[in-house]
Amino acid sequence: METESLILRRPEKDDFERFFEINKDPQTNLYNPSGPMNSAKAENTFKRMLEHWDQYNFGGWTIIAKENKSIIGFGGLSYKMYGEEEKLNLGYRLAVEAWGKGYATEFTKKAIDFGFTGMGKEEIFGIVRPDNIASIKVLEKAGMTQIGKLSDVPGQPESLVYRIQK
Repeated sequence: METESLILRRPEKDDFERFFEINKDPQTNLYNPSGPMNSAKAENTFKRMLEHWDQYNFGGWTIIAKENKSIIGFGGLSYKMYGEEEKLNLGYRLAVEAWGKGYATEFTKKAIDFGFTGMGKEEIFGIVRPDNIASIKVLEKAGMTQIGKLSDVPGQPESLVYRIQK
């Protein structure tokens, strides 16, 4: 799948090193209460991402910049527990060098379009930490609206829950 600036494809095992590189960077985890991923956490997360694809035939994509064919991030739609309820969740993480170029908004709009037209879904959710202003702006530019809060990280402020409906 493509956008004007991005190529979105199913992740491959060879993408793991770049996945780990992005997810171990403290800058890409500024708002992540768990902090940067260690190798074991990255391996487990990447394995779950591949298994989601195997089970549902969709999931997080490898995000590639067309301009230089480099992997700039990972993200997509996947099922995630919101407390006791499973929701179709939109999530992404981009490498620092990809920030501020409009990629996150471009990616988010394409993922939402895919969810509605490609998958026939009626609603898509996103969770964002309340101090992550850049990601809040991305979700809002893509047409998502805050509908509530979720206490998903013990001892931390509640996450903001966003939703868009078809």
